[in-house]
Amino acid sequence: MATRKAGSAAKKTTRSKSQPTKTTVTTVKTETASASSAPTSKLRMLNSDLSSSFIGEFIGAFALVSAFLLIRGGDPLVMGFVLVALVLMVGTLSGAHLNPLITVGAWVTRRLDHLRTVGYLAAQLLGAGAAFVLLSTYLNGAPVEAGAVTQPLREVFSLVPLAEETKWYIFAAEVLGASIFAFAFASVYRATTDRVTRALTIGFGFFVAAFIAGIVASYVGGQVAINPAIALAASAVDWTDIDWFAVVTYLGAPLVGGVIGFALRDVVETK
Repeated sequence: MATRKAGSAAKKTTRSKSQPTKTTVTTVKTETASASSAPTSKLRMLNSDLSSSFIGEFIGAFALVSAFLLIRGGDPLVMGFVLVALVLMVGTLSGAHLNPLITVGAWVTRRLDHLRTVGYLAAQLLGAGAAFVLLSTYLNGAPVEAGAVTQPLREVFSLVPLAEETKWYIFAAEVLGASIFAFAFASVYRATTDRVTRALTIGFGFFVAAFIAGIVASYVGGQVAINPAIALAASAVDWTDIDWFAVVTYLGAPLVGGVIGFALRDVVETK
């Protein structure tokens, strides 16, 4: 009897000792599984966030370029209100850059990482290209009434070609307008303001920039885009006979102005 009791006691002792070991193993397995699933979950969230941002930039750029081409050069006030609406529409997705000069300015001043910069620029250019193709197809397919006094538009709006004697004035106007707009955008880039205030600041910041730069350019019979994607859609550069100064003026000057505006905002920023 004593032997049986001792044996059963030994079995109970053995079971009780082995129980914590099983619990420990289970705990370790659970922690390992959760740790291995964490990077996968973060990667999925990052991919989803990037996809939403790129789609937002594409839609916003498409709408912005379409508005500029349909308004035939874009009245500054109207384009300002269009930008306000677009910031409210896609601002929560991507921040509503919608303009390469903003993206490059944010990247140079380390507000934007490399991956988003490349993705934003690609989305903006694709959106501008889609707007040009769609409007070209529509206008070319629109019927023309025979004998009409005023013929309907048959081609997409194009910016006035650069004149040799005034090209530096247009270059300066593009840099000036881009600097003003980038400065306004940078003021609310990371600010904790509500969506409406941010949209109004960006929209009316563009209005001020386009109004001043547009008047400067109009004095010499020129026009400004203050957006390289818009300039490409508005045929600012003739790719069959490339004028490299036009490339520098409409594609390079706004990017320079964007960097100036963001950098200037950093210089005067009060903390």
